[in-house]
Amino acid sequence: MRLLTASYFISLDGVVDSPQTWHLPYANEEVMQVVGEAIAGVDALLLGRHTFEEWKAFWPGQSGYPLADFINGAHKYVATDTLTDLGWAPSTILSGDVVTRVADLKSSPGGDIAINGSATLTRHLLQAGLVDELRLLVHPLVVGRGKHLFETGSAPVGLALESQRTFGNGVTYQVYRPALAANAANAA
Repeated sequence: MRLLTASYFISLDGVVDSPQTWHLPYANEEVMQVVGEAIAGVDALLLGRHTFEEWKAFWPGQSGYPLADFINGAHKYVATDTLTDLGWAPSTILSGDVVTRVADLKSSPGGDIAINGSATLTRHLLQAGLVDELRLLVHPLVVGRGKHLFETGSAPVGLALESQRTFGNGVTYQVYRPALAANAANAA
């Protein structure tokens, strides 16, 4: 079974929106090494429609460095019921019941699958028990506004801290996995 990971640049107040406006001062060698580690073994990206459209407007014009080449070359699976032509290859539309479609994708042959951006999709898949790892690069700043990874009203999802590293610039890298006992208790 393919591993599904969700990775985010996140502020102390939980903002994951528009990291290009606040993340760059923290993009040191240690942080970029984690970004490189995060894409090792990944051959597919899972994106919501909004993130796909934002990335499609930016990444195809970028090339010549590893992250851009990875994003442009990776197969992109897009959860959408509204788009019919993606226009950025290689890409596939996942329409209908996204939980079933992602479960099928995870059981298909291939490398790991990564979600970057697409917080709404990540929350939905966490609730469904399909996210195998949540990888957070927590930045030591309060952004104050923007989209949060976890929104008010979401049902609890138990997570267990798998590992944590602290970098010289104050960023922490936290890796969480589902905590089966905690999830079972929350479902009862």
